[in-house]
Amino acid sequence: MLSALTELIRQHRLEIIEANRTDIGAFPEMEEAMIDRLKVDDKKIEGMIRSLEEVAAQTDPEGKTIYEFVREDGLHIVNRTVPFGTILIIYESRPDVTIEAAATAFKAGNRILLKGGKEAFHTNTCLTRLWQQALSDNGADKSFIQYLSLTHEETQQLIRENSRKVDLIIPRGGERLIRFVQENTSVPVIISGRGNNFLYVESDVDFDMATGLIMNGKKRISVCNAIDKVIIDKKLPALQEKINTLATILLEKGIEVWGNSGIVALSDKVKEENNAATLCEEYLAPKLYLTLADDITEAIGMINSYSGGHSAVIVTNNRSSADQFMQQVDCAAVYHNASSRFTDGGQFGVGAEIAISTQKLHFRGPLGAQELVTNKWFVYGEGHIRE
Repeated sequence: MLSALTELIRQHRLEIIEANRTDIGAFPEMEEAMIDRLKVDDKKIEGMIRSLEEVAAQTDPEGKTIYEFVREDGLHIVNRTVPFGTILIIYESRPDVTIEAAATAFKAGNRILLKGGKEAFHTNTCLTRLWQQALSDNGADKSFIQYLSLTHEETQQLIRENSRKVDLIIPRGGERLIRFVQENTSVPVIISGRGNNFLYVESDVDFDMATGLIMNGKKRISVCNAIDKVIIDKKLPALQEKINTLATILLEKGIEVWGNSGIVALSDKVKEENNAATLCEEYLAPKLYLTLADDITEAIGMINSYSGGHSAVIVTNNRSSADQFMQQVDCAAVYHNASSRFTDGGQFGVGAEIAISTQKLHFRGPLGAQELVTNKWFVYGEGHIRE
């Protein structure tokens, strides 16, 4: 079925792109970050196809034995993976979720309810038709993948009353959407959290590498694995010169550079912002915030206090410092001398992802098909009773 869907997307490429143009044209005042998430072009379609091929090639997540035990009296106990059941995905803007997230959940044997945003209606319904054709052509029930055209109020009623017997909800979007879901349902929720990712430049560092990683972290502003904050060690040699160099490079790329009074005192290229609330904010914009730290301990504390728990990077030549940072920073993915932009199911080798979880239950980081199962105990006896 996934292979059939792959071929249908290839065949209907132009139809998908045309539906997407209709969506973009309907909202002419849309912000740049929203357009980036909404837009479907040949590159996005190739990404959908690649994700489907990767998921199709994976082993079946269902029915894996987690634990097995035979008691002395012969009672046979097995713990195996089973699907969650019905998963509701509520998402904003990104039509590729209709393919990639649904494929991930479907591979694990789950039924999928899709609730996309109104800004992507034509693209999402076009992709859902292809989904249902792939299911139907292979003799499967089309209701395995359903698209819900609901108003805000109808969505609220659905998640509050759970009229469709949903077993799991995954909201994909900003804090407002996540809060909306959490406040209106008793169904278990996997939080695909916000980004607001930090990068720490330690004093013993290849600064050209650090600059490259920062720039790569701002290559796309609409993604949750982008860098928003950079902490610089006060002991960095030639601190003022390097801050000015970094600010110049960022400004040349159209990225606004903000910082607290300590940074502004070192560079007049930086706009001043001393409100600590900005440290909690995911920008989703061509904007970066710089701040200083006395040492790695202060940097770790700052990240654990303000970040979204998604990804964090340390750039350093000191392996001991890197180990300390990676052990103590409380994020789903931690990096030493590598870009935060790798936090992605495809990049991590798990194929398409349904979400990047910032929770610690039931899983953390990119959630692939192998994580979209729960477990069940299978007990085999021959009239066994407990005395």
